[in-house]
Amino acid sequence: MKLVIAAVLVVALPGGLHGQVLDDGRGYPAEDWPLVSGNWSNSRYSTLADITLSTVDRLGGAWVTRLEGGASSRATPVVKDGVLYLTGGANVFAVDAGTGEGIWRWQPGASEDDARMVPSWQGVGLGDDLVFVGLRNAQVMALRQDTGELVWVDSVGSVPYQTGEAVTTAPMYAEGTVFVGLANGDTGGQGRIVALDATTGEQRWTFFVVPRPGEFGHETWPQDSNTWELGGGGVWLVGTVDPDLGMVYFSTGNPVPMFGGEIRAGDNLFTASVLALDIETGERRWHYQVVRHDVWDADIATPLLLYETVGDGEPRKALAAMRADGHLFLFDRVTGEPLTPIEERPVPQDAYQRTAATQPFPVGAESILPDCSYWRDRVPPPFELNCSGFTPPSLNQHTVVAPGAPIPRVRVTPMSFSPQTGYIYAQGRATVGRARRFEDPWHWHLNDNELVLPEAVGILAAVDTQTSQVVWKHEVPAALLGTSGPLTTAGGLMFRGSAGGQVEAYNARTGARAWTFRTNEAGARVRPGPAAAYELDGRQFITIPMGAELWAFALDGDVPTRGEPVLDPWEDYEPPRPAPRATSEVETGTIIESPTRNLALGSRSYGFDEHGFNPVRALVSAGARLRFVNNGDLAHTIAARDGTWSTRTLEPDMSASVTFDEPGTFLYHCTDHPWAIGEITVEP
Repeated sequence: MKLVIAAVLVVALPGGLHGQVLDDGRGYPAEDWPLVSGNWSNSRYSTLADITLSTVDRLGGAWVTRLEGGASSRATPVVKDGVLYLTGGANVFAVDAGTGEGIWRWQPGASEDDARMVPSWQGVGLGDDLVFVGLRNAQVMALRQDTGELVWVDSVGSVPYQTGEAVTTAPMYAEGTVFVGLANGDTGGQGRIVALDATTGEQRWTFFVVPRPGEFGHETWPQDSNTWELGGGGVWLVGTVDPDLGMVYFSTGNPVPMFGGEIRAGDNLFTASVLALDIETGERRWHYQVVRHDVWDADIATPLLLYETVGDGEPRKALAAMRADGHLFLFDRVTGEPLTPIEERPVPQDAYQRTAATQPFPVGAESILPDCSYWRDRVPPPFELNCSGFTPPSLNQHTVVAPGAPIPRVRVTPMSFSPQTGYIYAQGRATVGRARRFEDPWHWHLNDNELVLPEAVGILAAVDTQTSQVVWKHEVPAALLGTSGPLTTAGGLMFRGSAGGQVEAYNARTGARAWTFRTNEAGARVRPGPAAAYELDGRQFITIPMGAELWAFALDGDVPTRGEPVLDPWEDYEPPRPAPRATSEVETGTIIESPTRNLALGSRSYGFDEHGFNPVRALVSAGARLRFVNNGDLAHTIAARDGTWSTRTLEPDMSASVTFDEPGTFLYHCTDHPWAIGEITVEP
């Protein structure tokens, strides 16, 4: 269905898509931030350099505004000619970039059909004086940039509408064409990539992720059933464009049913893949599948990123894709040839799930996420620890895997590339996960219990594109990771927002934190969006949505912080909530019997946490000596959070004692693993 509301005058550019190229899209942005990722390359890098390592301490709030209607936003603001555009809740906003004052607001109408016109949370596209918005009812609409008036709306999904289908990406505009991705919410259906005429909404071409009969790749699906018709392959993330090459690039999601590999034998192209398509026709130029026959939701989890590099002494046009396990795949974006060797490695098998015998791994590349040795968990029988992220969801085994399955690890948050450093910046979360099917009633419903596993850990990291090695990395509570993602600038800084309500700047080369600003009161949690940079009247701004508020920062900004910055991200991260237990001994690295919500095995319940304490809350009397025992496989050092006391390094089977004379409640942690937090209550 297509509804054209008004006609818009356009001036044709000579040369078409392969000829003249908009500078706003191809180059690194400066005054404006015309796309959600800054440019067509998704580099999220700004050439503005007024805010530097030497001036960042002068950075303060320039303005803050609360989005109308209490809407919350996680979208990257798009900036053009002094106006910010973003989605939030069921709204599209235009905001004055100099003051934060609202200019216009679009929201769906009250009718049943109009009420389903909810914008994607990932933001908008701009072009031809229009604002393009993807909707969760599988439509795309265009609004007038100056007024917010609806110009056209077009359905790009199934007709009639199929429940679960949605345009989840921010639309990407390139020289008269709007590109969007369609996902299906893992309910079945067909993921697709659609190109539309920017001025009319007419569809120019559609690429279906799952090939039809007779098309290349259809042979990777069962030939004796129609499984492919509901094969999935949702397109969740914004694409990239190289008009000089005449190509548009998108990543695709998992096949459907997600963990039901038994009904879709084969590699299941083009799910979990990088797709390079002809920009004018939508025909496939090349592809690379990073996960074959995905039964883990382990697909490409961040938007693709284009950058320029040198290989064998020659300039190369490169493309980077990060798989959900934190491995970075680097390709020549002209040919699809890997820039770093990729080898096939055997992975655990499950005949029922019809798993692929091998999976691809970049040779010599280092994942940003911790490897299995980081966890070193002992798991009570009948559970087993398997260090392959490709351990299949099993029907007949009790398997625990690291770094986690089927739990996504690097998800949605965009990457950034700095041409200054040659580094790609990314963030993710590391978990130990369960590898059993959700539909298994024994696992999920027995006494409403489940196996308790170590808490997730958040990761911020920089990867050298020349070596594929992690240059620096920080660990933060996963709860504070948020959805912000990094922004890098020519000032040598990387900016991000945290779910703890802070905006932070880091030295892009070393990873040292250079500045932090608190946007909320202590203890509050928000879901920040990615930051953007722009210049207005000669002044550089950093803008970032922080929940229901939109903030802008500039040198010598006078909007004050709302609390003291948290220099230690683990500072207000509290341990679990059981009541204090009277004891003279605290264990770490131990099998825990009968913790809350554990899986019953026989007459007992067990969980294990190498990076936890038992009991997590201890109760002692003043003057008592409390013994810390390391029952784990790793070395631990136990210390007060305020630094007033510390044990020596405790190797496995070692112990140390600390005397507590003063009444009160005290937090402590392992200095080697600061997310492992415990509490001691000392009674008079």
